Amino acid sequence: MLYSTLTPAAKRAAFRADLASGRLLRFPGAFNPLSARLIAAKGFEGVYISGAVLSADLGLPDIGLTTLTEVAGRSQQIARMSDLPTIVDADTGFGEPMNVARTIQTLEDAGLAGMHIEDQVNPKRCGHLDGKQVVDDGTAAKRIRAAVDARRDPNFLIMARTDIRAVDGLAAAVDRAKKLVDAGADAIFPEAMASLAEFAAIRAAVDVPVLANMTEFGKGELYTTQQLADVGMNIVIFPVSLLRLAMGAAERGLDTIEALGSLTSLLPEMQHRARLYELLDYESYSHFDSGVFNFTLNPDVAS
Repeated sequence: MLYSTLTPAAKRAAFRADLASGRLLRFPGAFNPLSARLIAAKGFEGVYISGAVLSADLGLPDIGLTTLTEVAGRSQQIARMSDLPTIVDADTGFGEPMNVARTIQTLEDAGLAGMHIEDQVNPKRCGHLDGKQVVDDGTAAKRIRAAVDARRDPNFLIMARTDIRAVDGLAAAVDRAKKLVDAGADAIFPEAMASLAEFAAIRAAVDVPVLANMTEFGKGELYTTQQLADVGMNIVIFPVSLLRLAMGAAERGLDTIEALGSLTSLLPEMQHRARLYELLDYESYSHFDSGVFNFTLNPDVAS
């Protein structure tokens, strides 16, 4: 009912304990608060918030156009919907090191369990597009040090993302990952790895958790959770998957209205009103007002 039963601090502590377990944690990407609740209901270990999804939600491309205020506000709405830890894409930190510091404290206040900040030149671009540019070692490390210095809750996860693989190759990615850990990063997100062997190389190079990005239609192959666990990955994200599925279904629905004048043929593909109300925990609100939920819904009847 309403929001999470756990405080942000409790979620962060639990997240750290899960990371220490060594098992692979699955973080599907939520595109709105309701999808975050669905992720929790399906038994996943965490929720991811993609910068690309937040941009797309505003009708914008993923080139650093969103602001800290927009990202923090939407992230708070999503993070508070479940007891799961939520991590967010903070792009390049929304400015210079002092802005990075403010970003960390703002995201802590928003109830996030962690974030990642990348080493691209600002304005950045999607990690699976050509033409990326990365900053030098010193600038990348300075961003991470600023984030660590600003953190108030030691369990808030500071993750460093590096996009250098696509620019200078795997050896550069291994070297950059080591330097980011030396700067204080709690975890590493190596973007656009070309093979499982490359993930394994990053895993062997650092002694902190490593994240794998399984985004569709990108540079890399889509591996199973078992394959990723076998090479020692600690977190896997599916950042845009639910948005892509939802938008694909929406487009097919609009095409069906245009073609047939009705959506009757697509009713079996829709989430039933009864399931939506169950997911919203509609019934529990009668604790406050018995007039709120005083009806029944038959899931076998189209509604």
